[in-house]
Amino acid sequence: MSYLKLISAGLLEIIWAYTMTLSHGFTRLWPTLITLVVLWISFKLLESVINEFGVGVSYAVFTGIGTAGTALLGMLVFHESHNLLKLISLTVLLIGIIGLKLADGKARAS
Repeated sequence: MSYLKLISAGLLEIIWAYTMTLSHGFTRLWPTLITLVVLWISFKLLESVINEFGVGVSYAVFTGIGTAGTALLGMLVFHESHNLLKLISLTVLLIGIIGLKLADGKARAS
């Protein structure tokens, strides 16, 4: 269940980044309210798993999912630039997140 909460928190980070863009600097009411609600839920989910995974791994996974997802969203929805180096960098980021979680699991098992 904790894994699901952490992944959900990261996915919600992508949503609030998107709705924050739609808020146009928090000048549009509904996108601003949606951003704040989704942001709050995202951080509550993150907070709920920190004791299980530790702050370092939890925050790394949370921001990694958000960073990679928001970058992909920017490329696909907002037509931001994309090139091979950007895609390789996102892949390395995701590998690093997986590596952190695997290393943490091995350390706790010892």
